[in-house]
Amino acid sequence: MNLKYYQKESECMPLEELRKLQGERLAKNFRHVYENVEYYRKRCEEAGVTPDDIKGLDDLDKIPFTCKDDLRQTYPYGLFAVPMSKVVRIHASSGTTGKQIVVGYTKEDLDIWDDCTARQLVAIGCDENDIAQNAYGYGLFTGGFGVHGGATKLGIQVIPISSGNTQRQITFMQDLKSTILFCTPSYAAYLGETLKDMGLTPADIHLKAGIFGAEPWTEEMRRDIEKSLGIKAYDIYGLTEVMGPGVAYECAEQAGMHVNEDHFIIETIDPKTGKRLPDGEKGELVFTAITKQAFPLMRFRTKDIGVLNRTPCACGRTFVRMSKPMGRTDDMLIIRGVNVFPSQIEGVLMQNGYPANYEIHVGRENNTDTFEILVEMVPEKFSDVVSEVSKQEKQLESALLSVLQIKAKVTLVAPKSIARSEGKAKRVIDTRKLHD
Repeated sequence: MNLKYYQKESECMPLEELRKLQGERLAKNFRHVYENVEYYRKRCEEAGVTPDDIKGLDDLDKIPFTCKDDLRQTYPYGLFAVPMSKVVRIHASSGTTGKQIVVGYTKEDLDIWDDCTARQLVAIGCDENDIAQNAYGYGLFTGGFGVHGGATKLGIQVIPISSGNTQRQITFMQDLKSTILFCTPSYAAYLGETLKDMGLTPADIHLKAGIFGAEPWTEEMRRDIEKSLGIKAYDIYGLTEVMGPGVAYECAEQAGMHVNEDHFIIETIDPKTGKRLPDGEKGELVFTAITKQAFPLMRFRTKDIGVLNRTPCACGRTFVRMSKPMGRTDDMLIIRGVNVFPSQIEGVLMQNGYPANYEIHVGRENNTDTFEILVEMVPEKFSDVVSEVSKQEKQLESALLSVLQIKAKVTLVAPKSIARSEGKAKRVIDTRKLHD
């Protein structure tokens, strides 16, 4: 089989028909949320909006935004729009308070999610003859299950190897003849390095393509991955709150990520005023779920900055394309695919008797993120005995790991050795060159 489209009628829908479909689905799903989510209904009542006011896309501006604070205030199930008996899967992502953002899916939601990721696989030339090595993490993280479902729906053989055990990954690529790789871009880069360290070349494996997401990466990094693994490297975008990987995806043209507009409405807004911006202008990305049932967020502010492009794509798909995210409007860091907030780190430090005097250093070496936290010791904990300092560092590393779900190197420094600021303290020093 040599498909060019997975669902051609949807993917190549004329713009006028697509807008009509989006408007109908928006009106229907807004009513669903209004009638079934008490918290959001109160927000709408305060804004003076009812389902009768939302008849199509032209009414989108009337709908109140949803943001991370709303998800925190309604933890865990306050924004679910169906009874829990209809929810068949739960996923979660990091939150700023130590509690995660919890989302749910019905059977129908999962079916749509699978369709969204299957579309990309077909768009880059995959079919049932391929073998996918899925090195995304499985579990509460949406990555592993997100691409797994689409590959299975397409008839692709999936190896759910998850992340880690890198030499075994290479061995499986050789022995099981994997043709597609799913993982974070930083892990793909590490796999390329490991391949070389094992005395092997891309000719010794069978990969032809990789789908990489969950963290920022540059075009330079794409080229390095493509060279080290002998593949074409494709971007995929998603976030747990909206669905997971597959909200948007690159086709074979690698000219921006097509947003699955029959399931999601995307806007760019001025992050300060909330005013909608025209296509082509850089702004904060906002998504509205128009087919999801269990957790359908209305006008969710992602904090990601991007640009929309509606010029025709050579692949024939009519869905709008979004750029790679160009930064964020908040202080969230994405490190090795994990969301990390400075406030989480500060909370752990203070719970363990350290002051809020610290610096977060994030860098990138050999295409892998580095993560170090400099922490001032308090006078009563100060020691110049190396073994004692090392013991305190390891204790703090363990405490941070339990909250962040990612390992950070902790370096304890002398009291008052971190520069003070008369204005806003500069806590984060990120030397990665992730955006133009």
